[in-house]
Amino acid sequence: MTTELVERVRNRLAGESRSADPIALAAAVRAEAGGALSHDAVLDAVRQAQDEFLGAGPLAPLLDDEDVTDVLVSAPDQVWTDGPQGLARASVRFADEDAVRRLAQRLALAAGRRLDDAQPYVDGWLPARQGRVRVHAVLPPIAPDGTCLSLRVLRPATHDLDALGACGVFNAAGARILRTVVRRRLAFLVTGGTGAGKTTLLSALLGAVDPAQRIVCVEDAGELRPVHPQFVSLVARPANVEGAGAIELPELVRQALRMRPDRLVVGEVRGAEVCSLLNALNTGHEGGACTLHANSPAEVPARLEALAALGGLGREALHSQLAAAVRVVLHMQRMPGGRRLSEVAVLQRYHGEVRAVAVWRDGQWTARRSLFADLVREADS
Repeated sequence: MTTELVERVRNRLAGESRSADPIALAAAVRAEAGGALSHDAVLDAVRQAQDEFLGAGPLAPLLDDEDVTDVLVSAPDQVWTDGPQGLARASVRFADEDAVRRLAQRLALAAGRRLDDAQPYVDGWLPARQGRVRVHAVLPPIAPDGTCLSLRVLRPATHDLDALGACGVFNAAGARILRTVVRRRLAFLVTGGTGAGKTTLLSALLGAVDPAQRIVCVEDAGELRPVHPQFVSLVARPANVEGAGAIELPELVRQALRMRPDRLVVGEVRGAEVCSLLNALNTGHEGGACTLHANSPAEVPARLEALAALGGLGREALHSQLAAAVRVVLHMQRMPGGRRLSEVAVLQRYHGEVRAVAVWRDGQWTARRSLFADLVREADS
């Protein structure tokens, strides 16, 4: 289906004031093709037209690739994908800057957002029928070199611990540590950078939880899908185009506490919800967990300080809550050979301040291994 045919179909639909539903698209394609297309060719052209008018246009095949986690457009001829092997240049090309802008505006509209000169940036979620995709776009003059479009594909994290071990995410010693953390109901954080595999590891750990325990999970996006009979998911809702109707994570954490959780999980703490989570973990909900963006376990206390400040929790109170609530930090790292569990740290309080002390690093125990053994003995007592 050529660019010229696409434009003719677009103009026909606009002239007839018809929506781009499959029947209207098929009729418009047949009319504009002038009988030159076979039945199979018409069906193929309709599918392409649906991607162009309703879906992700030329980016649709990239989003359908199971290995792709991000699709990035920085210019009509600059389309990149991210996956297990890192960033790679895609063969997709747009006709011009206007084509990129039209796609960005259409995706923004599908996400219930506005994108134009008066509102030159957007962040939202595409509807479920188009997959769980987060769309972000920036228009000129904010992006002086042209429209920038970023699509993040959120695929359900369904691997179990055995599968991750087989993939080399951790060795046999790492697997024993992880199973001990789950079995002894030690509250933990999974940390790492973007795309490091935090959610994948958390989902695998939740799948290893005793089936008799009820897990209530709060997320910004429904990524966690562990194989567990007592898993309940609550997903935040963004504001609509009028800026109303948002239901954010702090409120969902409060609601989750009323749902009789044995374990409370937050998919990712990004703001004031950390205060509600720490409060919950200090009121008998053992074995809770969440993920957190951090470059290393050592940075966790400072990172949580900044987030807790958004909820009005001071530094001293944060460290007091953290020391009582969280036991272990599991740090994921993205390396050239894939994602790895690179460090396990125990949170210890020194002179009123919490610090992360590494007990396992790069596949081996450190000299502070005894701290982890102490936690296990404490949990068993």
